[in-house]
Amino acid sequence: MSEQYATVPPQISLMAAGELRDALEAIGEGRGPAAIASLMAIDSASWQAIEQRLAVVVGSDLRTLLLASAGGTSAVRQFVG
Repeated sequence: MSEQYATVPPQISLMAAGELRDALEAIGEGRGPAAIASLMAIDSASWQAIEQRLAVVVGSDLRTLLLASAGGTSAVRQFVG
């Protein structure tokens, strides 16, 4: 009998979701240090989940998305629809 192991995809914790929301809000308001602090507060398992979800939904990672939005280019529309 062979054993099968199901891999559970990493989950985004509620706290990490809140920190990500706060970071994106701070970026939108031009508060860079607050955005960085919020991003740094996200745990590593949640980061993995965020990266995976962005790769599937957006086709890129958070860094690329943030750089595109900071540049104000049309690439942002490509990422966020």
